[in-house]
Amino acid sequence: MTRIFIRMPSIEKLSFTTLSVLHTLSLRSPMRLSELIATEQVTQSAMTQLVIRLERDGLVERRPDPSDGRAVLVRITPQGAKVIDSRRTERIMQIGKLMERLTPEERTSIASALPALTRLAELGND
Repeated sequence: MTRIFIRMPSIEKLSFTTLSVLHTLSLRSPMRLSELIATEQVTQSAMTQLVIRLERDGLVERRPDPSDGRAVLVRITPQGAKVIDSRRTERIMQIGKLMERLTPEERTSIASALPALTRLAELGND
């Protein structure tokens, strides 16, 4: 399923890492740069460059951490949130089209599994 989601065509042509950072920030904004580095498992220089590019594109903003002047907080902007929301809407429509090709029994099986899959996703976000 992950491969299917990653390879689905999209209006927004952004890298997997870029989308991952935006998605993370859409759930837990603001975050310290060091937290993003740990979450996304990239180097400090790679994350710094990505955040600079995202800030230039208006998708995130950086601010000094009021509790620690040496740290930077990264926050998703409304424009960045819109990218994530539109991508989610696109994916839902595309999955819906795939679901239409399943038998009623297959759709029922998937619907029955949704509570467990939701719980699994929640556990993965802890």
